[in-house]
Amino acid sequence: MKNVCKANIDDLDKLVNIDCEVIGNPSRRNTIKKSIEQGQCIIAKEGEDIVGFLLYDITFFECTFISLIIVSPSSRRRGYASLLMESLMDAAPTTKVFSSTNQSNINMQKVFEANGFIQSGIVENLDEGDPEIIYFKSGR
Repeated sequence: MKNVCKANIDDLDKLVNIDCEVIGNPSRRNTIKKSIEQGQCIIAKEGEDIVGFLLYDITFFECTFISLIIVSPSSRRRGYASLLMESLMDAAPTTKVFSSTNQSNINMQKVFEANGFIQSGIVENLDEGDPEIIYFKSGR
């Protein structure tokens, strides 16, 4: 059974392990830990197993910004990213929600579009030759 809940510090190692599966190293451990401590990390579970997580903050022009969505490679294409996004939209601390992905990340662009996000701009020069596309959705 799929469900979503807030992460707690006991989940940290599991989240870092999932992140390592995706990016190959634990470099975001402190970022994930800080998000958990601030209550800005939600997790997707299948039964008792954590299969993905979402980090957000409200520092993007005082709007909610989804800074990271990670789903374990073995659990992808099963609706977990959408489940995490829907859960955040239901409880977002602001009415405007933004996120972004690289222009090369076609799969994530499809997830945003399938969840009602629209393109809201492009930022150049973050990753050489791979602009960042900003996405927006109005909540509540």
